Amino acid sequence: MNLPSLITDNITEVLVKIIKFTQTRQKILTQNINNIHSPDFVPKDLAVDEFSELLKNAINEHARSQRLLLRDTESIKFGVNGSFRVKPAIDKYAQKLFEENRDEYLELQINKLLENSLNQRIAAELLKQKQGMISIFE
Repeated sequence: MNLPSLITDNITEVLVKIIKFTQTRQKILTQNINNIHSPDFVPKDLAVDEFSELLKNAINEHARSQRLLLRDTESIKFGVNGSFRVKPAIDKYAQKLFEENRDEYLELQINKLLENSLNQRIAAELLKQKQGMISIFE
């Protein structure tokens, strides 16, 4: 599915960004599990709180001025045509668990995957409903 081609308005753009962010995070979290036996492996994650705060600020700006203002951060950069890049960072808490207790580490990664999957499904369902509403009213 070509997500950028679905962008028709600001709210749709936010939902597409959430889906793309969660897809990227899913890959990283899956790598964290798959590489558990790799020597010198360091677990990573995306800046979820930073992304959430960034979207909250953009939505507040949208409510005030009817425009979506997405500001770059240290690990999230926005480009043209709805594109953006996220930079994974070392997950220090997961790294500590990885070194001390692999069972707890795996549990943490699985819980993050579950939460991420739920966020992705909610955004996808909202986008699906929004696209359906657009088709009905056009």
